[in-house]
Amino acid sequence: MTSTDTGAPSTEQPELKRVLGWKLLLLFIIGDILGTGVYALTGQVAGEVGGAAWLPFLIAFAVATLTAFSYLELVTKYPQAAGAALYVHKAFGVHFITFIVLFTVMCSGITSATTASRAFAVNMLTAFAGGDKPDPTNPALLFFAIAFLLLVMFINFRGVAEGVGTNVVLTLVELSGLLMVIFIGYWFIVRGQAQHWDAVVAFETPDDKNVFIAVTAATALAFFALVGFEDSVNMAEECKDPVRIFPKVMLSGLALTAVVYVLISICAVAIVPVGVLAESETPLVDVVQAAAPNFPITDLLPWISMFAVANTALINMMMAGRLLYGMAKQGVLPGFLAYVHPGRRTPFAAIIFTTVIALCLLVYVSADPDSSVVGLLGGTTALLLLAVFTVVNISVLVLRRDHVEHKHFRTNAVVAVLGALTAGYLTLPFTGRDTEQYVIAGWLLLLGVVLWALTYWHRRRQNDREGHLEDVN
Repeated sequence: MTSTDTGAPSTEQPELKRVLGWKLLLLFIIGDILGTGVYALTGQVAGEVGGAAWLPFLIAFAVATLTAFSYLELVTKYPQAAGAALYVHKAFGVHFITFIVLFTVMCSGITSATTASRAFAVNMLTAFAGGDKPDPTNPALLFFAIAFLLLVMFINFRGVAEGVGTNVVLTLVELSGLLMVIFIGYWFIVRGQAQHWDAVVAFETPDDKNVFIAVTAATALAFFALVGFEDSVNMAEECKDPVRIFPKVMLSGLALTAVVYVLISICAVAIVPVGVLAESETPLVDVVQAAAPNFPITDLLPWISMFAVANTALINMMMAGRLLYGMAKQGVLPGFLAYVHPGRRTPFAAIIFTTVIALCLLVYVSADPDSSVVGLLGGTTALLLLAVFTVVNISVLVLRRDHVEHKHFRTNAVVAVLGALTAGYLTLPFTGRDTEQYVIAGWLLLLGVVLWALTYWHRRRQNDREGHLEDVN
């Protein structure tokens, strides 16, 4: 607690520190989009459509760009933490709807971070074993995934400067790994040694899906890579001049990462059989080992992959904590979640809360040895994210009636409508999505409803008590 000039104590919380310029923000977005999505899910996408794995990524980025314009209008119009939940709260003003959107966004970040923790553990054991992959039922995978989430919590508590500084290092590491894959992969292809080059334009779909359904299912999964939208706008209060820099940074980040995803997916299916990619939790390691098995630097890729997926978890847990902080500050969530540590100036209570949920989810999905933890949680993340994208595109149209004094980015209404329709379509069951993803998302949202009911009951009881005291007095 600080003191004012008059000597009276002040109960105001300290503001978040603005440390993000356009360079750090660009690395933040690139690092988020290029993390677990490309390092761990390339094989899962190839398993849905075959060699044309580049197509779902391209469609996902095209659809996401429509929503990016809506986000740009809203984040430059309301440059505050909390992202989609804040926009929905301003658009509709219904506490329950805001709470559910908030919880959905938070869950998408947490499921993404949990996915990354599993991928981190797999790559870590692969690296220590000299390239040999661990047994999926190895209990060490769960142990190291839990330890990793606790480490991420500690980094987030230290502060946004430490978190973003770590993000810069990890982003540069993961970019070096991807450049290595691209260089080795296309060197292998140019030499005419890629035995599966014809597969790049071929579709190999599961027996129960036609090409259209398979592509939409793969596109829905590919959206796992695009959590960076919500992550970045939740950092608005820690960004220098967000109104000016967000449009060019977000669109540049999208364009750069789209090129990388397409290049990586093409060389992956040209070098490694689709069936092998689909079963692998370390697909890019398989690509490099197949293209240059005797090249000394290839032994580094499991280590690089480990740091790349670590970047995804760090960014998503930063987002989740600041999301809860932002909405608690707005009075939508209990006030204790808005607690900012006076020394570190970080949303301490929100960081602990989101970490506990991530740990519980990790233990739950790891209990089934037959399930693909990365594919299942990655698909659930995409499902939640697409639902949020749909609502954001609707909110930007509703908020056209709300005028602000400063200039801001403005998207076309037709683009927002197309964004809502395409994102909404990809959430539907008949797109070929694994039904287990709806089960996980449903349980998470049910938890959200329970928390909302408890919050509503507590606030109403508190108001009744205060009203009774006023009557007595």
